[in-house]
Amino acid sequence: MTPRLASILMPLMRGVDPERAHDLALRALRFGLAGADRSPDDPILAIRALGCEFRNPIGLAAGFDKSAVAVGPLMRLGFGFVEAGSVTPKPQIGNPKPRLFRLVEDRAVINRMGMNNAGIAPFRARIAALPRPRPAVLGVNIAINKDGAAPLRDYPALYEAVAPLADYVAVNVSSPNTPGLRDLQGERQLSEILAALAETRARIAGPRPPILVKIAPDLSPAAVEPVVEAAVTHGMDGLIVSNTTITRPGLRSGQRGQAGGLSGPPLRAMSTELLKRVARLSRGRGLTLIGCGGIGSGADAYEKLRAGASLVQLYAAFAYEGPALIPRIKRELAALLRRDGVRSVGDIVGADIR
Repeated sequence: MTPRLASILMPLMRGVDPERAHDLALRALRFGLAGADRSPDDPILAIRALGCEFRNPIGLAAGFDKSAVAVGPLMRLGFGFVEAGSVTPKPQIGNPKPRLFRLVEDRAVINRMGMNNAGIAPFRARIAALPRPRPAVLGVNIAINKDGAAPLRDYPALYEAVAPLADYVAVNVSSPNTPGLRDLQGERQLSEILAALAETRARIAGPRPPILVKIAPDLSPAAVEPVVEAAVTHGMDGLIVSNTTITRPGLRSGQRGQAGGLSGPPLRAMSTELLKRVARLSRGRGLTLIGCGGIGSGADAYEKLRAGASLVQLYAAFAYEGPALIPRIKRELAALLRRDGVRSVGDIVGADIR
């Protein structure tokens, strides 16, 4: 099966319960039923960031493959990078079902999954088994369990566990579906976590992959600068802007009242404004930014890049459109770059905030 054919079949999944459809999609990927995009990427899309060479700046956000069961097949769809997770130290079943909702009229998704995943042991074994060289950059998103968590112990332990295998590690302190997790974005708590991570990275032997912090789009304006300062102070390498939102901006769907984090086009404007603010605060201070929230076209990706992101991530649009979305976004983005007369995608990073 080709990615295009897999996408043509996507509407058939709309009649299936969203979480069941997601599980079926992961199973199909594991068995190679989504095909692969073997066409070479346009050289104009290549970018170097976080010490890695990305063949294109389009990535898959965390949350799609929490337990790393289909990372290899996902990489073969044409992504420049895939972020697996969030993974927690111990397995957890997540929140009661139903917990995943399609907002078809808004092309959006609400989830309150609660970071259901198999835990770090099988996750690590699966990414260790990926053949080398990998066809895309691998990010690992780490988080804490709902029960029995000790953030100053758990985040460093998870980092140490995946450090030999990940190209970068993302620290999730912003999911709205684990009680108390977003409180870790507070100045004191975040500073303590990042200090512990920095100490662990300095201590371990072997690979020491870059560390990024994933933040919420719902941060108050006063809270943004302390997050950036903490990341810079403790030698973090970047920020992912942003996670899902608990606000409900202009939704039409009858599912809009469901609790959980909202992703998709309604999130785009607020996440891009936050990205610009973070980019201005972090400019020239060594932080790489990944833009996430509402991307479904080359124009959306271009907007995030111009707002200060070096890389971008998708989630909801991929869930709606399937594998054919990736080559389309890359074609559209390359066309926009050539329209504006730039030589490579890196030339337009932050163009709107200079």
